[in-house]
This record gives sequence, structure tokens and C-alpha cells, in this order.
Amino acid sequence: MQVALLTVGDELLAGDIDNTNASWLARQLGERGVSVVRVLVVPDDEEVIANQIRAYSDAFDAVIVTGGLGGTPDDVTMASLARAFDRDLEVNDEALEAVEARLAAIADKYPDLDIDATAEASIPAGSRVLINDAGLSPGCVLKNVYAVPGIPSEMQAMFEQVATEFSGDMQTRTLYTPTPEGQLLSVLRTVRDEFGVAVGCYPNREEGRNRLKLRGTDEKALDAAAAWLHEEIETV
Repeated sequence: MQVALLTVGDELLAGDIDNTNASWLARQLGERGVSVVRVLVVPDDEEVIANQIRAYSDAFDAVIVTGGLGGTPDDVTMASLARAFDRDLEVNDEALEAVEARLAAIADKYPDLDIDATAEASIPAGSRVLINDAGLSPGCVLKNVYAVPGIPSEMQAMFEQVATEFSGDMQTRTLYTPTPEGQLLSVLRTVRDEFGVAVGCYPNREEGRNRLKLRGTDEKALDAAAAWLHEEIETV
């Protein structure tokens, strides 16, 4: 399964906020054997988002879009998703019920909230709603595109609702070696070519070692490649 991550927000492009959502999702998907093949940050621009959603939806098995949900002027993800598939935005009854219940629950704490519940509960026609149990704005699934909040705690809670829909056969093996990266080039090329696995080398100068990560879908080839590396280089 190949998945693209589309993270939305001018604040990400400006460096005001670290893109922790992409890192978290990539780890979660990797643990499920899914290959994350694209990670892209886009501005709060409806046309840009819609075009990218459409392109990634056609190219990959699934797309996860984070951020841009809600009622502020820069929250245009739902409109962009609707535009991508030529849908109208419509009020979802289940979402409206959840939004109104949430607003009622926090009314005493935030008496001056000016939130249009119907706008908050509007999602593209024909999509499946994802209730935001950790916040306010709902997410949704339309075709193979998943729209989830940008607030990390809300995004993570909502992803758990759909986590079982993501699975793949990609596996990894990890080794550590004190051998300098410059002395590993021939070995890494050989393990890639001979065993048909992808290999990455990630230096950690603070620890004084390199992390070698093998990736592939053939478990026997991965095990054989890891065993060969253990024989060819010093590992720790």
C-alpha cells in the first residue's frame, strides 16, 4: 500500500510550526507495513490543495490530508476536497450533533464563542464523516482521501478511528555500525544489488555510529541481507 501525506498550512511553510504530524503519521504507517511515498506541505490555498489532492488520489492507494479543518478564513481543506472531486459541501447530521454537543459542553467555560455549527459540520457530499472526539471540527473520508485535523492530539485520535484501513507488506531490518559512512559505500551497493532490498544509511555523530535500515517486501531476502551485513561489517 502506497500512501501520500499532504500537510496543509501557511504556518508550516513559514516554519512557525514543526511538521510533527507528517513524522508521526509516517511512523504509524510504517509500523503497519505501508509505504509513505510522498510528504508535501502546501499553503492554505484552495486551488493548490484541490489540485494536489486530485493528483495524489489518482497516483496512490490513499492520501491523508492534515490541517485546515474548522471555521477560520484559512481553513479551506473541506472546500478543497469538495472541489477536487466536484462535490458540494453539505451539513452532515452526525457531525452536527457532535459539534453541537461539544459546544454545549464547553459553553460555560467559553461563553463568548461565535461558531457556526452548521458550517463546522459541513463536509463534501457523499463522504464518510469522522467525528472529532478530541476536539470540534470533524474529518471525513472521500474516495481514498482522508481529511483529519492539524492539531496533533486531534489528528492522532482521529487516525486511530481509521488505522485498520491502512496495511501493507513492507518490512524493515535495522542494524547499527561504528564504521564511517564513507567506508560503507561498496557494502551498501552490494547488499542492495545482491539481495534486492532498499538500504539507507543515517549517521548519528553524537552516538558515534550509523543506523542502517533495510526495506523490502521479501522477508527472506531482508533476513539474508541483514545476516550478510553482520558478517561483512562491524555491528553494535
